[in-house]
Amino acid sequence: MSSLLNLNNISLAYGDNNVVNDISFDLEEGQISCLLGPSGCGKTTLLRAIAGFEKPDTGEIKIRDHIVSNASSVLAPEDRNIGMVFQDFALFPHLNIEANIRFGLSKKMNDSKQLERCNELLELVGLSGSNEKYPHQLSGGQQQRIALARALAPEPDILLLDEPFSSLDVELREQLAREVREILKQQNTTAILVTHDQNEAFAMADTVGLIHHGKLVQWDTPYNLYHQPSTRFVANFIGQGAFIPGEYIGDQQIETDLGIITGSVPDQCKIGCKLDLLIRPDDIIHDDDSDLQLEISERLFRGSDFLYTLKLVSGKTILCIASSHHNHQLKEKIGITLDVDHLVMFPQQTTEDTASITHD
Repeated sequence: MSSLLNLNNISLAYGDNNVVNDISFDLEEGQISCLLGPSGCGKTTLLRAIAGFEKPDTGEIKIRDHIVSNASSVLAPEDRNIGMVFQDFALFPHLNIEANIRFGLSKKMNDSKQLERCNELLELVGLSGSNEKYPHQLSGGQQQRIALARALAPEPDILLLDEPFSSLDVELREQLAREVREILKQQNTTAILVTHDQNEAFAMADTVGLIHHGKLVQWDTPYNLYHQPSTRFVANFIGQGAFIPGEYIGDQQIETDLGIITGSVPDQCKIGCKLDLLIRPDDIIHDDDSDLQLEISERLFRGSDFLYTLKLVSGKTILCIASSHHNHQLKEKIGITLDVDHLVMFPQQTTEDTASITHD
């Protein structure tokens, strides 16, 4: 079975600045993927290349086995049957909702068919009866649903979403990401989301490509990105956590400030090998009866729970999530036990990048 979208060794530079560096991946029909990474990593440039707004310096892009971009030619964006949703919604303020949605429909489609398609999409995005309203009469989330409906109207082969939720508040972003995923799945629409927000990526995408300095460092399911990061950068960027030092003492056992931790150690690691172990908040269980007691150095109340920063004997810190019923104070010691099902480790580093990691 051939892929709907195929990127093969795509590179793109602006002068001496290599923005996209030798990226390849495939997208099957109906699959939702995400290009995730920090600002300036090249993800939006790559999306623009897929859309036809940028020409690659090397490699080729295929849609349904037809080359649409390479170093010598670029098929115009309007000829690719690609829909786009932008972060600023890009709705026409002087047109009502019905006119906004019908804007992208073929003039060959008669008025009754256009209206039928419009009403079908308004029902799909949960805004039936909004035909005569104008964009300024809708909330931000509703405007983004209309932008989605307009992009879906001509039934594109691929839908590209460029930071579509970034102007919305955090709670609405995640909610809308889940809703958009459900809508796209109902339509069996193939889509690529670009975002720097991993919560959006995880809420919406089947597969996520993490980009760093223009390189695709891991293309995987959200679950595997979290539990099986392929590089230290992936481990740092995804989720929350902290690296603690350890020493391999044999028999798959690693000695750490948290005691002996057992897990699969790389074959090349011999007895005495120094390692950094990634400890995430969900690896730490708050247990008042535990003999292992650690001091709280920071506490963050989050409504249903507390995020505690706990200090180890070495001065390193780890994170622990506890129910909000367990209201402990700074400098207080609390008991913990370990529940490390997915042991992630890398050769030990002595630089400051082994400190605690937090991300939006």
